[in-house]
Order: sequence, then C-alpha cells, then structure tokens
Amino acid sequence: MSGLGRPGVTAVKWSAVSTAARFGLQLVAQVVLARTLGPEIFGVFAIGMVVLTFATFVSGFGFSWSLLQRTTLTDEDVRFAWTWQLVVGIATMVALYFLAPLLSIYFREPRAQSVIEWLSLACLLGAAAAPATYLLQRDLNFRAVGLIQVGSYAAGYVAVGVPMALLGQGEASLVAAWLVQAVVVFIASYALKPHALRPLFWYADAKSAVGTGRTVFFTNIVNWMLNNLDRVLIGRLLNAQALGLYNVAYNLATMPNTLLLGALQPAFLAAGARLQTDLPRLGRAYLQMLATIVVLGLPAFATMAFLAPDIVRVLYGPAWSDAAWVLGVLFLCMPAYVVWGLSTPVLWNTGRKHYEFMLQLPLIAVGVFGFYLFAGQGIHMAAIVAGSLLVLRAAVTGTAAFRALNLGWTALLPDALRGLLLCAACILGVMAGQHAVARFDLPLLSLMVGGLSAAVLPVLLLALRPQLLGQETSEMVIRFVPALAKFLRRGNVLRNDLAKPLEQAL
Repeated sequence: MSGLGRPGVTAVKWSAVSTAARFGLQLVAQVVLARTLGPEIFGVFAIGMVVLTFATFVSGFGFSWSLLQRTTLTDEDVRFAWTWQLVVGIATMVALYFLAPLLSIYFREPRAQSVIEWLSLACLLGAAAAPATYLLQRDLNFRAVGLIQVGSYAAGYVAVGVPMALLGQGEASLVAAWLVQAVVVFIASYALKPHALRPLFWYADAKSAVGTGRTVFFTNIVNWMLNNLDRVLIGRLLNAQALGLYNVAYNLATMPNTLLLGALQPAFLAAGARLQTDLPRLGRAYLQMLATIVVLGLPAFATMAFLAPDIVRVLYGPAWSDAAWVLGVLFLCMPAYVVWGLSTPVLWNTGRKHYEFMLQLPLIAVGVFGFYLFAGQGIHMAAIVAGSLLVLRAAVTGTAAFRALNLGWTALLPDALRGLLLCAACILGVMAGQHAVARFDLPLLSLMVGGLSAAVLPVLLLALRPQLLGQETSEMVIRFVPALAKFLRRGNVLRNDLAKPLEQAL
C-alpha cells in the first residue's frame, strides 16, 4: 500500500488544485507586469525581494514551525509561538527599515531604498500570519490554505499590482501588490484558524520550542544564502537590468517547482510527522514521490528547457530575449530542486532536523567561490553555477534522506533510466517540431508545434508499454487518478499482491 495515506492524498489533491489556479494567475500577472515594466524595474524590485526573504527568515525564526512538528499541541504552545513571532517580526521590520540606505548603497541602486523600506512591513505581516498558517497545515486543511494563496495573490497582483503598473507606477506597483497579498494572507488565515492572542513569553515546554526554532532559523539562513547568492552577486557585480533578466528567468523556471513543492512538501511534512515511527511506510512514500518526479517530471522539464526561447518570446517579448538561455539551463536543473524539497521533510521527520543546514553549509563556500568567479562574466555563467548548486544540494540532502530511511540510491536507478528514456523522446519531439516550422519564424507556432510534438512519442510509448512508468510511479499515479488502475494493471505494471490493497486504500 502506498506510504501516503488518504488524508495526505486528499491534502495533496487540494494543494494541487490551488497550485494550478495560482500558477495560472501568477503566470498571467507576471507576464503583464514584465511586459509593462521591463527588466530594469523588475531588477530594482528583485533587490528588495532578496533583502526581504532574508529578513522574513529572521522574523520567522521558526517558532510557528514547531507547531507543525509537535505530536500533541496545547494552547500554551500556540500562544508562545504567536508572542515571539510578533516580537521578532517587529524587531526585524524596524531593523530593515533603518538599514535600507546602506543596502541600496551595497547594490549601487538608489531606487532600491524606498522599495526596501516599504517591504519591511511584510516582515511583521508574515510573522503575524505564520501561526494560523501552520495550524491549518497541521490539520491538513490544504483546501483553506490553497484558497488563501489563490485569493491573496489575486487581490495583490491582479486587483492592485497590474492596474498600478498600467497606470505607470513602476516598482511601486510591485511593492503594493506584495503588501496587499501579505495583508490578505494574515486576515484570512486568522479568520479560518483563530487562536489565542494573549502573550506568553515563557512556559514549561518553551525550551523545546526554542530549540526547534533555532534549528529552523539556521536552516533558513543557509537555504537563503544558497537560494539568493546568485542575485546578491549579480546585483552587485552587474546591474539592475541584468538582475531583472536573470530574476524573471529564475522565477519562471522555479514557478512550477515552487508551486509543486508548495503542494507536496507541507502535506508530506505533516503526514510524515505522523509516520515518524513507521520508517518503512515513510520510505515507501518518499521513494514513490521521487520516482514520479524522475519518470514524469524530468521529461516535462527537459521539454520546457528546449522550448525556452519560444516561451520567452511569446510571453515576454523581444526585450527579454537574453533571459531565454538562462531559463533553459535552470529548467534542466529543476528536478534536482524538487528532490531537495522532498528530502528535507524526511530529515525532519526522522530526528535529523540539524542535517539540512549542516550538510548544506559547505555548499555556501562553493557557491560564493563559483559566483564570484563567474557571475561577473554575465547571467549565462551565473545560471550554470546556480544550476550546479541545485544539483549538489539535491545530492547531499537526498543521500542523507536515503540513509535515514535505510534505502539506497540504486532503488531509484530503474526509474531514473525510464525517465531518461522518456526525456530523450520528448527532446527529439521538440526538435523535430521546431525544425518543421522554423521557416515561418512564428514563436507561438513553434511553441505549440514543439510542445505537441514532444508529447507524441512518450504517449505512444506509454500506450504500447505502460510498464515504462514503473511500479512506484504507477502506484502514485493511481493514488491521484484511480481511473488509470485498470489500464496499468493490464500492462502488468502493478504486482498482483499489491493490487487488492491499493484498491482498498482508494
């Protein structure tokens, strides 16, 4: 039987629905904003966002994360987390506001000062919303979490950001969109999951909560450095224009992954917290997720990598053409991003919560050396370093997760070979489709024909030989699309001894 139980599957399904809705909204809004504002303004805002994400990690500290990890929860746990989230959030907001002039000098971009000053408010808003958000995740109420994500993004970017950009408000439109989104998240989260607001600065179990918070804090700092070294150094060594091009490409490449992990990671973490004493079942769920990523995700991202020039031309226009090569490189490395994101809950749920930042700490030095050495040569080299860093992170965290679950990488090898075969079929299809319509020089036509051609051969292969999916991927697919069970069983993908338990689980 699949390691991910019915509540976890339901949570992931709701997350997937909200993820798809948010992806659509985000894509449309970002395309309109990018075409309206241009790379330079996006670069100025990107500087503010790099600073804000660091400040958000500091203001979060991890107090609310402990609410998700505890096997039992009391009112005191919630009050303590809320109190200190608010205290640290206020302190971080004030510090960021007064550091804004110095940060704008570091990035050699005076326009970034006002952006950072306004975005400092988001530190307080995010910290205040965290307890309710994590309590909803703890309940596996991803229906509510998803609705909040979609509604807040629509309120911030669609209702406020896009109209302001069209009225010529520049980077202020992006700042306003982010703040409105944060306000809506705070109000809606608390409305759906109200909790005690009476301050509590210490209690009997506070030491445990602080210990978890401290680990989350250091882990977040390490992850921030690894995720943002590229933008910090591009903003410093190049200019806002280059940073804008790189940042849009990076955001577009990671958008499917960010939303996918937003759907899978919290559900896996919350469900995994209930399987901490059942390592075989936790390991089975982990292996099935990774198998699905390499068999289905790798071909999808390879297809998008080869379609990157057409995607950029269609979505953003000629002003953003330099971002296409960056986008292609990053798309190829995105499966590693998902492997990293799904490995970290395993470490936390197997008593290895310190491993995430300890194992990745040496990679910061590798990243700093790589970016300082190559980022000054342009955004293409920066993309290669960033992609390589993602692969290294996936390798170290994935290896630790496999060891924690008493698994070996060889368990994933057959699925990796299946994924590479389907990947090759997709690439051949894309190249054939693009070549067939190249003489017309129509990006939209090339994108459509290339994308459709990429699907023809893999679909034909799977129709004739459903065994290519492999057992682990097939079982995961059936968990979410039960209608495919008969087809996969006809292809002898599922072992007979697993067919009946799977049907009972569904």
